[in-house]
Amino acid sequence: MTTTDQPTAQPLTLPSVLTPFTRRRTRIGLVAGGLAAYWPQFPGLLPQLQESTAYVTQRFQGLDADVVDVGFISDPQEAVVAAEKLRQADCDLVVVFLTTYLTASMVLPIAQRATAPVLVIDLQPTEAMDHASFGTGEWLAYCGQCPVPEVGNVFRRAGIPFRSVSGHLRQESAWKRIDQWVHAAAVRGRLRHARHGLMGHLYPGMLDVSTDMTLVSSQLGSHVEVLEFDDLRVRVAEVTDAEVAERKDLARELFTIDDSVDDDDFTWGAKVSVGLDRLVTDFDLDSVAYYHRGLQGEQHERLGAGMILGSSILTARGIPMAGEYELRTSIAQVAAQAIGAGGSFTEIQALNFHDDVVEMGHDGPAHLAVSAQDPLLRGLGVYHGKRGWGVSVEFDVRQGPVTTFGIGQDPDGSFVFITSEGTVVPGPLLAIGNTTSRVAFGGDPGEWVDAWSQTGIGHHWALCVGHRAADLGAAASLLGLEHRHVSMA
Repeated sequence: MTTTDQPTAQPLTLPSVLTPFTRRRTRIGLVAGGLAAYWPQFPGLLPQLQESTAYVTQRFQGLDADVVDVGFISDPQEAVVAAEKLRQADCDLVVVFLTTYLTASMVLPIAQRATAPVLVIDLQPTEAMDHASFGTGEWLAYCGQCPVPEVGNVFRRAGIPFRSVSGHLRQESAWKRIDQWVHAAAVRGRLRHARHGLMGHLYPGMLDVSTDMTLVSSQLGSHVEVLEFDDLRVRVAEVTDAEVAERKDLARELFTIDDSVDDDDFTWGAKVSVGLDRLVTDFDLDSVAYYHRGLQGEQHERLGAGMILGSSILTARGIPMAGEYELRTSIAQVAAQAIGAGGSFTEIQALNFHDDVVEMGHDGPAHLAVSAQDPLLRGLGVYHGKRGWGVSVEFDVRQGPVTTFGIGQDPDGSFVFITSEGTVVPGPLLAIGNTTSRVAFGGDPGEWVDAWSQTGIGHHWALCVGHRAADLGAAASLLGLEHRHVSMA
């Protein structure tokens, strides 16, 4: 997998009044190795390789991950011991550092027994050898690339996906590629342990949204917790007036409150928000997808219409919420959250052929960290196509590079990661209580819609900050899924 120079986005920052949601940190296994036959022949070689190993270990320990370092191996027997330690550690990715030549018999047991995807890295000490002064011992320190084809061949014959990064020790472009796989491991780790809440029922007629919950567990490792709106109702009923007042104060710190907001609707949204927090805590959830139609203003209809404030606050904290029962999109939002890319619930609003942009947005929950300015809380008398009324979140998505990311599903049931990269550009936007953005994909917006729709994407997706297709493509690889990318270049 290759990367190209792309615009970078400012990292997402959580409003200081919110407590970030934390889950198990990404776990990276690390093992280095070389061939034992060399050590007595070239006494200075092993110390040099161990020095390189120390630098690699230091770089990995500086990442936002827990590193399980099982040391340096010199033969197949030591490889088996290291593999067992890595198996017990339940890593999200195992990195094997080829410091010099070693045999494939030293790497295969790790890939077979560690029960985690493997990344092979080979980073020689400097950009090039000093040919005039080098002998065999010095050359061998630069020979980590030598066994890469050997290992790749054996992995293929063993049915094991092969991934590698070749470079030199302090080559930042090589480390950028390594970081990409660590980001991918963060997605794999988060989804393997995620608990997704699914509450209510499908929006009538949206066949694309329907998702087989068993396939979520079998392909991603996640758990889907089936919830009733009554699970929320009983928790909202227990919320006190003091808690409501405190939540309204928090909302005033997070949002600009528009004059259109009715105070009764604001109070109800705050009460539902506190109840949602309890629901997420009681069921230990990483995300929630929900929808309920309701009739004639009954309690479940009021609950469904009152969720936008609380859902947006939870999404900002790192617990994505998606309306319209969009389980696959809430999962995509969790994946985006794992790599610090946000992930706000999004669909197409319209096309602007004057400016060659796709206008995107959605009513309902929004990711506050992707807002260009203080988000607005607007009162709505009607939610388009839905029952109920109340308060909704409105803001412009920050300008700069973005990635659209959704999860499709093929006829055989396989999930597919689908991405496209564009840029949010300035211009006129609707003020209707939605998150909105104008995304330029570098070509005719109609052609982009056609290409995007050909991938098998559904009605909704996550709008992520930054160009993150390479990271998400790597994550698909670690999960054993296909990655489809739409580019207008």
